[in-house]
Parts: sequence; structure tokens; C-alpha cells
Amino acid sequence: MNNQSVTGRPVHQPSTSGVQSPTFNKQHRYSRSGYASPGGYSTYSSNTADRVGCLTAIRMSASAKLGRFIRRLLHFRQMDFEFAFWQMLYLLIQPSKVYKNFIYRKRTKDQFARDDPAFLVLLSLSLLFSSVFYSIALNLSTWGFVKFFLWSVFIDCIAVGVVIATVLWLYSNRFLRKVQDQDVEWGYCFDVHLNAFFPCLVLLHVLLPIIYPTLIDGPSFVSRFIGNTIWFIAAIYYVYITFLGYTALPILTRTHYFLYPMTFLFISWIATVTAGWNISQTTMGFYHRRAESHNLPPHTGL
Repeated sequence: MNNQSVTGRPVHQPSTSGVQSPTFNKQHRYSRSGYASPGGYSTYSSNTADRVGCLTAIRMSASAKLGRFIRRLLHFRQMDFEFAFWQMLYLLIQPSKVYKNFIYRKRTKDQFARDDPAFLVLLSLSLLFSSVFYSIALNLSTWGFVKFFLWSVFIDCIAVGVVIATVLWLYSNRFLRKVQDQDVEWGYCFDVHLNAFFPCLVLLHVLLPIIYPTLIDGPSFVSRFIGNTIWFIAAIYYVYITFLGYTALPILTRTHYFLYPMTFLFISWIATVTAGWNISQTTMGFYHRRAESHNLPPHTGL
């Protein structure tokens, strides 16, 4: 009778064995250093199609995630280069499989964005090696090669990626979210750009400079068709992988909007080939002037 109430239900008595009660565990919180309570529930909406939140993740603020990413960037032993290489391979043959890992990371670490900078490091090294092909095709000097590489990494890849990621991040959160208690991470948007950039790198920084002197650098229709088609395929690949990246987020709707640029790209491809504009020749000239601007004669106006 001591352990039951008048209604006959057992009465909970506080433990005296030194074990903390559930009430104490729920009220206890750690310091505000970018982390919330370990083992706490991730926030998700009941209206979301897939509950991607995890039950055991350590919630981290954006600044804490960025700090962890930078710290790992300075320690190569903490990077998983084998897995990053696997992602690069599948971005070429089956890009949809790469984004399944992003969903898994959300469920286990409570973030879609990469927490390992190995992919960015390998992408930079790929740009370094591919710049060798351009230096040969454009007959660049040593300093011209260095300038071309720096422009490729910090302007063509990172700076352009920051702009595109920011625009799509704002657009997705403003117009495509179907819930209000979750938003798209900016880091994930930048990761989508890096994913889409890698196939473009293979086409435009490896294949194009290799075949440019023999197949593209000429006035014929065939040269123009091949050169413009490579750029067209690279742009289509970028749009498609970007579409896959945002479609993988269960908190977004109407992601088919990301496929709309394909119509404009197709029309542009037909128009440039018909008009006689060899895009590859134009871009090669631009790359050469950008890399060798220090060797241009005076009063050229370039």
C-alpha cells in the first residue's frame, strides 16, 4: 500500500542510489560554446516528408561547424581522402548516389554539409594538375601557370561558388521550403557547387585543353561544334548535379525549378554554333590574357 496511490497506480519515488532522475537530465544543459546537450533530440517538423533529424546528434552552431572544418583542414591525418576520392568517382558515373551520404550525415551528425575538407583539398589538387594541360595548350610561362592556377582555385571555383551558393541558399530558404522550423545550410549549398564543379573540371580543364590544338582551334564547323558541345555538356552536368543536390533535401519542394536553365543552355548552344561563335576559342584567348597580362606589350589596351 505504501507504493500505491488511492487510485491503485504505483507512485514514483525518487531514487536514493545516486542515479540522476530523468527530470534532472532534461533540465541539465552544457555551456554555450557552440554545442547543445549531447544526446538531445534534433529539431524536425512533423510535416516533413522524411524525419532526417537524429536522436543522438550533438547540436552545433554554424560557427562551431566552421571552426571544426578549418581545424581539420590543418590536419591532413584527420581527412578521409579515400572517401572523397570515392565521391569524385561517383560524381562522374552516378551522382545521385553521392547525395545519399549527405542524408546519412544529417541523421548521424545533424548537418547536411561536409565536415571533412578532404574533398576541397582533392579538388584544389585536381585544379593544380589540370592547369598543367592549360599551360601547355596556351604556352604559358612559369608565372603565367601560377597565375592561372590561383585564378582557377580562388576565383573560378571558390569565389564563383560563394556567389552561386549564396543566391541558391537565399532562394531555397525564401521560396522552396515547405516547413519553417528547418532551413537549408549555406555550407550544403557550397558543397553542391563543389560537387557540380568537379565534372566541369574534368571536361573543361582536362579534355578541352588536350584536344584543343588539334580538333577545336580552327575555323571549321566541326571545330566549332566540338568546342561548343563540350561547354554545353559541362553546363548541363552542372545544372543536373545541382538539381540532384537540392532534390535530396526533404524540406524543399518544387526543386524541378533548378532544371529550367537547361532550356536556355540548349537554345544558346544552337545559337552559338549557328552564328559561327567558337566559345572555346574565346575562352582560351581570355585565359591567356588573364594569365599572361604581365607580359603584354604597353598601350595594347588589354
